[in-house]
Amino acid sequence: MSELKTLVHLQEFDTKIAALETEAVRLPKQIETIHTAVAEAKKAVETVKARLDGARKDLRAREKDLDDIAVKRSKSEARLYEVKTNVEYTAVLTEIETIKGQKAQTEEEILALMERQESLAGEIREAESRLKTRDEQGKREEAVVREKLAAVEKELAGVRGERTTLVSAVPRNVLTDYERILKARGGLAIAPVGASAICGGCRVTIRPQAMQELKAATTLLHCESCGRYLYWQE
Repeated sequence: MSELKTLVHLQEFDTKIAALETEAVRLPKQIETIHTAVAEAKKAVETVKARLDGARKDLRAREKDLDDIAVKRSKSEARLYEVKTNVEYTAVLTEIETIKGQKAQTEEEILALMERQESLAGEIREAESRLKTRDEQGKREEAVVREKLAAVEKELAGVRGERTTLVSAVPRNVLTDYERILKARGGLAIAPVGASAICGGCRVTIRPQAMQELKAATTLLHCESCGRYLYWQE
């Protein structure tokens, strides 16, 4: 029966189209994943650079504190020549010792910040190297994926065109029924039945009488369980 053979071919096209459409959706997502990986590598560089900027600001602040401490010390040392009593003299000396302690602590903080800057500069170089590698790799990977996508889209257009030609040979009522089943049954509207007498779609056993009609292929038959069209397959 020509209609049955046409439906079998139509199912082959629709199965192929579904696979190609899935691939046409998957490949752009793969490109997005590549872009995300590059963006994360770039963000890692920016994060370390921000930490370096913060360390530089802290260093400038500590250097200003050190200048302020130097001014305070100069003023305190100048007061040593102005005090009138031993008590005042002792108090100024204590103040100077406190300032010296502040100076020593600030110098330690400055040294630590300078070391931190060197460490962060090294991290930036490593992060930039990783970014460069990831970016170059990403461009190569994206080129491959885009080539695949172009091939899939071209093939999909061709298969859709062939399907359009094929459906012109299917009666409107049969095509409407076929497409309804295709949508309702997960993309499989016509299922094979072999010697085991089992529907290839829902795995339910086909009645002997229906099997005879199926082998004769004189009419279109539906599975009594899932409603799919059936065809005999040796």
